[in-house]
Amino acid sequence: MRPVRRITRFLVSTAVVYLVLVLPLSADTLPQYGDVEFQPLAAQARRVVEALDQLGQPLPEASKARVERALQQADQATGVRDLQAVLDPYCLIGVEINPESRVKAVQGPAAASLVQHGWRVFLVKVHNEAGVTAELAADSPNAAPLYKRSTWSPEPKPTVPLSEVPQRWMDVTMFGDRPLKRTLSGLQVEYRIIQLYSRDAGRREAKLRFNVGQGTQDLGFRSDVDILFACEPAVPVTLEVLDDDGRPTTASFLFRDRLGRVYPSQTRRLAPDFFFHPQVYRASGETVLLPPGTYQVEFTRGPEYLVEKRSITVPKAESHRESFRLKRWAHLAKRNWFSGDHHVHAAGCGHYESPTEGVRPEDMMRHILGEDLDVGCVLSWGPCWYAQKQFFEGKLHRLSTPEYLMRYDVEVSGFPSSHTGHLCLLRLKEDDYPGTTRIEEWPSWDLPVLQWGKEQGGVVGFSHSGWGLKLKDERLPSYEVPPFDGIGANEYIVDVVHDAVDFISTVDTPAPWELNIWYHTLNCGYRCKISGETDFPCIYGERVGLGRVYVKLADGKLDFDRWCEGIKQGRSYVSDGKSHLVDFEVGGVEVGGEHKLAAPGPVTVKAKVAARLEPEFTPALAELRSRPWEAKPYWELERARIGDTRMVPLEVVVNGLPVARKEITADGSFQDVSFDVKLDRSSWVALRIYPSSHTNPVFVVVGGKPIRASKKSAEWCLKSVDQCWSQKVKAIRQADREAAEKAYDVARAAYKKILEESAGD
Repeated sequence: MRPVRRITRFLVSTAVVYLVLVLPLSADTLPQYGDVEFQPLAAQARRVVEALDQLGQPLPEASKARVERALQQADQATGVRDLQAVLDPYCLIGVEINPESRVKAVQGPAAASLVQHGWRVFLVKVHNEAGVTAELAADSPNAAPLYKRSTWSPEPKPTVPLSEVPQRWMDVTMFGDRPLKRTLSGLQVEYRIIQLYSRDAGRREAKLRFNVGQGTQDLGFRSDVDILFACEPAVPVTLEVLDDDGRPTTASFLFRDRLGRVYPSQTRRLAPDFFFHPQVYRASGETVLLPPGTYQVEFTRGPEYLVEKRSITVPKAESHRESFRLKRWAHLAKRNWFSGDHHVHAAGCGHYESPTEGVRPEDMMRHILGEDLDVGCVLSWGPCWYAQKQFFEGKLHRLSTPEYLMRYDVEVSGFPSSHTGHLCLLRLKEDDYPGTTRIEEWPSWDLPVLQWGKEQGGVVGFSHSGWGLKLKDERLPSYEVPPFDGIGANEYIVDVVHDAVDFISTVDTPAPWELNIWYHTLNCGYRCKISGETDFPCIYGERVGLGRVYVKLADGKLDFDRWCEGIKQGRSYVSDGKSHLVDFEVGGVEVGGEHKLAAPGPVTVKAKVAARLEPEFTPALAELRSRPWEAKPYWELERARIGDTRMVPLEVVVNGLPVARKEITADGSFQDVSFDVKLDRSSWVALRIYPSSHTNPVFVVVGGKPIRASKKSAEWCLKSVDQCWSQKVKAIRQADREAAEKAYDVARAAYKKILEESAGD
């Protein structure tokens, strides 16, 4: 394009800004274009900035500020000009699509710098005269695949001759995931993101080619761009990782350079490093490849550790070593309380676009170790069932250690009964329902599946319990009947009557929705327990163990069978890991047990309690606390902070209502607490720091009478059976429907009887 000077005339309207500004095209400039609509350009530019943040290679803060100023411009012509001025220097390529949809490309002003064993991202400026809405594709003869690997094949198979390997040194892809769209918008000007990977170090030339569909390459190979890249060598950095007691361990590391970019680059990580994580997990003695430079490092190991920060400088050298020492604020295993996340997946949801793929046990164990999760239950489920069930053995996986256990079990999700509620089936001996070879042959409602699981010694319950139990009223207990239209603990309202369910899961859906149905059934005298889960990486992909259950093993010896039995018996509490309610007892009876009183009277409630909030209450923490209940994170200690203090409320809950309260300092120290509570009837008693942690109950039986705490709860349960049936019946197979209807009738009769026996509220 030739330099042109002309007298400009601006016509500004709310729809279109006419800009007549043509700059000379040289090695360090791209042209600015006219006839650009400001509002859609601004919206697209904002999404590009968000995408760069998501990819771990954000714009510098100064450039972000310039973008924001441009977006706020009242003069739209100025805004259009300023947006292009701030984004153009980050463009490696300029692409022009002429009115005939021919594509040509030129090198842009961005420095052609890559990093060995890492990905870099660049912008591509697109001038779209044809208004094309197809996908802008990029490829390179230097990026053709070297290997083809099947999902579980231990050895990759070569797909190119060995002589061609040196030329296949890079990879290239256009980023088209959210917040961007995969296709072009049709705007006259927009910015796209290209991702480039280098296998090698040194100077390497690559040919990049662009098109928007067959036949759109420009004549004379003008859609090709030959670029000489400088590929910075990566340095293998060996990490010494020491636990709080000085022993070698595994930890989580987040490496960022001075621009805030994440290393290793997230965009094409392969297991054991997950592309949807900014952090990586490394054991002591393992390495991470980093280009020379200075990095800010965050390292930790689960919620019971402090998040430590420090700066490291990686020199230009053949290798480098760094040492990291972790710091705990709580060690529950030393108190004989063992953490677990019983709902973790190795495939589906966040892992891969094709959910039939997945990661291997070695990779899942690394994440369990890196988050100091004593027990991790990896559940195979519908989308990955046939690929992942090969790892089920009906026993602990061989990678387990005396201190950290991993077992493969089952989530009934993507099965015919899923509409009635997803199920966690733990401690199974067999993972195929009798008489079935395919998922489609399993029962179309939950009760027979739960009963089958329990018959073989399993511990069974509902996953992500709150889905389908949404409430407008956030008070506990609420007497609003929820829709029962989801995949949480919906049919639980029936199954608990049949003594077919050991627990419902908490922590990974909004707390009022999960706890309300549990409170009501406890008030009716049923003794189902709660457990804690993450549903990684479907509900929470940030890390395993964001939702946890802590089980008491009195002898301090970790054993999976006894740990599962602890969930079943309720010798446990659930938590986000940021607060702890240990050694809870009522009248000397430990959590999950039964305390007998001859007559109404007082009981003493005791526990050791700890919580940890950051000392400074920042605006970011204030924003987190102010989120509605149905916004993640659902269970979060910060939501319990009292004002801007470091205090949180500890409550004694009797029959679903708080009856006593103390404020404790959330400084990480364990504190002995005691309450005297008077009971006038048979009741269940629990402790909570809401919504961060909650114990299972101690059941107090007064005068030998069953718990019948609330007529309103019995009425709620009775109405809920009818509501659940109205939502589920159509998806229950005709062959299953008669048995299901009888089971629902049994539940109705049970709640009617409980209603007659219950005390007034």
